[in-house]
Amino acid sequence: MRFLREIYDLMLYGAKAYADWDLTTSRRILHSRKRLAILGLLLVPVVIGGIAFADDVAGALPGMLGGKTAYAPAFYTGTIFFASIAVGLVAGLITGCIGAGGGFIIAPALMSAGVKGILAVGTDLFHIFAKAIMGSVLHRKLGNVSVALAGVFLIGSVGGATLGGYINRTLYEANPVLSDAFITTTYVLMLGFLCSYALYDFFRARKQDVKDAKAIAAGGKKKAGAMTGLAQRLQAINLPPMIKFDEGVTPGGRRISWLFLVLSGGLVGLAAAIMGVGGGFLTFPIFVYVLGVSSATTVGTDIFQIIFTAGYAGLGQYAIYGFIFYTLAMGMLLGSLVGIQVGSLVTKVVSGTTICGLYAVATSAGFINRAFALPGKLAKLEFISMSKEAGKMLDTVGTYVFFAVLGSFALWVFWIFFTNIRVLKGEEEVFDEKHMHAKEAKA
Repeated sequence: MRFLREIYDLMLYGAKAYADWDLTTSRRILHSRKRLAILGLLLVPVVIGGIAFADDVAGALPGMLGGKTAYAPAFYTGTIFFASIAVGLVAGLITGCIGAGGGFIIAPALMSAGVKGILAVGTDLFHIFAKAIMGSVLHRKLGNVSVALAGVFLIGSVGGATLGGYINRTLYEANPVLSDAFITTTYVLMLGFLCSYALYDFFRARKQDVKDAKAIAAGGKKKAGAMTGLAQRLQAINLPPMIKFDEGVTPGGRRISWLFLVLSGGLVGLAAAIMGVGGGFLTFPIFVYVLGVSSATTVGTDIFQIIFTAGYAGLGQYAIYGFIFYTLAMGMLLGSLVGIQVGSLVTKVVSGTTICGLYAVATSAGFINRAFALPGKLAKLEFISMSKEAGKMLDTVGTYVFFAVLGSFALWVFWIFFTNIRVLKGEEEVFDEKHMHAKEAKA
């Protein structure tokens, strides 16, 4: 139980680090006319191409270029575009307000809206990659980026992403329902674990006062930075080639075999390619808990690898095979840019316990959605015995619960935002990109 608790704390810490990167990236885009212009140019082919290639034309396109046979439609409708903006908006609100977890609801939301699982995963990865590239390749202000550590890690993550993409595509080609069932099962296991401990955290936080909550938070950070017994044992194994890191944190630095880094990268790349996420929620616990990398080095290196892992997985494993819905991706990018700004401001006027509860609700909604969809998919594959009507009813219930919870969450956040807008205007820090670059240069 204690081991699982520590893993959850580290995964949550990693997800928060990813959310900080997401917020910084969004601010860079929104406060730069050049980047906004680039975003506008990216939207032009989406709109023009969508209007030009109507249903009858799109059906004649080759599958790998976006024809309907690959479930990557090239046609454009206002409903599709605005629905994708709504998905991105809610994901951004969750990431900004809770500080973690927004990416977990994108693939379930798209699948609930009728998008094939493999297309939802590819589209989410492309959305992450597009945001990362527009934000900049490397946020130097985070510092402590070990390029050598990241380079070796990426060898494994590229291999893992290749395997994950191959698994998804192979399952899809064998049976699209099997592919959906596999992706859904992965989300059920992951979100089930996260929501269980998130609910536990929430009820624990309600029983304690503010001082106790601060003490627990401080204890969690301290624990994340400590060297575990497992990490010490792995670092003691002299299996060349060895890589050195954390020279500025520990006298003489630390060393670990390339093998363990490559294997860790493989696991993260595999999860990223299968689930359509950046992999940050896994990188942090693996680096700190398993490999013994300091928290400071982990955060910078993690953000560095996200760009390349998501880029390779999105483009190399899904885009060239036609499994990216670009209209959805660009709509989600627009929505998330706005949502994450609003969500981050709302955190100034809500309590920490409330935020903890919101994270539990968001992950629970995603878990219920995929858990209710899974029986119907397993029944179609004849893995379990269930009538088609019963499976469809469960799927419908899960979808309604999911969107009702997310819709209520979005309305609640906007209500808090607009009712406290005067307070927020007074407290909001002005984001000046020139000052930020000056800060980076000093770092």
